[in-house]
Amino acid sequence: MKQFTIPTNIEEKMIEWRRDFHRYPEVGWTEFRTASIIADRLVKLGFEISIGKEVVSSERMGLPSEQDLEDAYQYALNNGGVETYMESMKGGFTGVVAKIVGQEEGPTIAFRVDIDALPITESTKDEHTPQQLAFRSVKDGEMHACGHDGHASIGLALATVLSQNREHIKGTIKIIFQPAEEGVRGAKAMVDAGVLQEVDYFLALHVGTGVPLGTVIAGTNGFLATSKIDAQFTGKAAHAGAEPEQGKNALLAAAQAILGLHSIARHSAGASRVNVGQCIAGEGRNIVPSSALLKLEVRGENDETHDYMYQQAMNILNGAAAMYDVELNYDIMGAAKTCSSSDRLNELIEKAALDIENVNTVHRLTSFAAGSEDATFMMSAVQEQGGLSTYSVIGTTLAAGHHHEQFDIDEKVMKIALDTWLSTIQQIYLEERSNE
Repeated sequence: MKQFTIPTNIEEKMIEWRRDFHRYPEVGWTEFRTASIIADRLVKLGFEISIGKEVVSSERMGLPSEQDLEDAYQYALNNGGVETYMESMKGGFTGVVAKIVGQEEGPTIAFRVDIDALPITESTKDEHTPQQLAFRSVKDGEMHACGHDGHASIGLALATVLSQNREHIKGTIKIIFQPAEEGVRGAKAMVDAGVLQEVDYFLALHVGTGVPLGTVIAGTNGFLATSKIDAQFTGKAAHAGAEPEQGKNALLAAAQAILGLHSIARHSAGASRVNVGQCIAGEGRNIVPSSALLKLEVRGENDETHDYMYQQAMNILNGAAAMYDVELNYDIMGAAKTCSSSDRLNELIEKAALDIENVNTVHRLTSFAAGSEDATFMMSAVQEQGGLSTYSVIGTTLAAGHHHEQFDIDEKVMKIALDTWLSTIQQIYLEERSNE
């Protein structure tokens, strides 16, 4: 089988793209600059692209306010965003899907990369490499602190190689550039828009996660299903000294709920988590608090434990509201499922990675016990229609942990990831041929 020809400057281009995305980070649903630049490059490479509402459902979780979206749109417009494509992304529809069709029949393979940043201010310390090399974030309060700038660059590099090797492509290859992974918001909206329909093989990856440079983990299991909830209690303000009986205390309802949430009895079917991360309430010491906002999450090792934790949490929130005669409103701000990687696809990626330059260790499967990932919505959708899907980890040296102000990656990981995915395509074609 003929191998893909890789441009000699591809690693240099990936570094250039990654540092540009790093310098202009955009948090979930506001990736107007990032997504429009990606769309522009894909079109120039000859890809058929779908953007905006074509690939993102209107039903989205954790959407910023209209003003925040408009401010982000104008920021992107003034900082290199490509207006031709941004117009279709207004309102936060910042997904892009690229498609290339080969000259022979074959399977549909989809690769997913996430493109959003985090709401954290990047370090200005001299030892921080982006500061030293002048690609530190120029946007106060936002930073690529999880490696998604590298993921986006890997996706563009994959597109570049495929565009120059169309004669070696069998069937269809899609590259999904997903917004709003942080907070587990974006994947479900793309699944609902039909992006994963007719996909036979689905691959997602993450760089880092504590795995050393030179190590490839083909498949990962153990992502926790989760729901992110904003719960708003609304009561009635009153003079705390003169007529406290006239008030309805939203803060007490929230406090009661916090204690109840952290006291949920655990389910025997698997591990679970609950956390109230933020409580904002009240206006003054002599005023009965009329409002309280809780930001909380529940997680479960499987659907049964997650659903149990979610239902218990809702019972407690409603119960606390009833106790203090206050109103409860809530929004689901994000969600992810649990999903296992497909064994056969893990084997193909393992085989592909064994011959990759600068890879010294390959694991077929590990458990990712650290949290949740909304690519599980996409993995699950593909498996439910009879396809195979997996989530890989490509190791890299980290300057600091994920979501830290001094986070940075060893950029060599991007070429390893690219080579692994290209080699996996070859393995899938061999698999398909052996099944004929």
